[in-house]
Amino acid sequence: MAEVTAVSSSATHSFGKPNRPAITLLAGLGVEGDAHSGATVKHRSRVRRDPSRPNLRQVHLVHAELHAELAAAGFDVDAGQLGENVTTRGVDLLGLPTGTRLRLGADAVVEVTGLRNPCYQIDDFQPGLLKQVVGRDTGGEIVRKAGVMAIVLVGGEVRPGDAIVVEAPPQPHSPLVPV
Repeated sequence: MAEVTAVSSSATHSFGKPNRPAITLLAGLGVEGDAHSGATVKHRSRVRRDPSRPNLRQVHLVHAELHAELAAAGFDVDAGQLGENVTTRGVDLLGLPTGTRLRLGADAVVEVTGLRNPCYQIDDFQPGLLKQVVGRDTGGEIVRKAGVMAIVLVGGEVRPGDAIVVEAPPQPHSPLVPV
């Protein structure tokens, strides 16, 4: 079963986000009270480039399976520490096509907009971590494993243990690219 394993938010632009018993998603904005919530870009680097651009990074989702993979490589990373708002289990987030809708719990619906492209700050958290979440496949293509970004279509409360329902967009599917 696909499920939410943790939810996290932070009112400041800190790298990690503390876990919460619940978060509230707001349609068109993101996570209530989170520093990255808003209709226009909130990530500092994007604000510097063009603060009027739409916020395609309202909600950050990371698969718990990544935490297990990092632990096997000797890193200690818990839910929320990579800056994610929603930690999932049982969903191949990185394999979803652009536009996939995820129903989180009873009411909330998010639409996947693209891949998170982690920056050097991840090595400030734990040296060497960037190489674990960004690499190359056997064909030399860049592989990003630090989760996906989404926008909120329908608001609602999300809690650990909530079910996740995956709804693929109509064909043809477009692969995820960094946003």
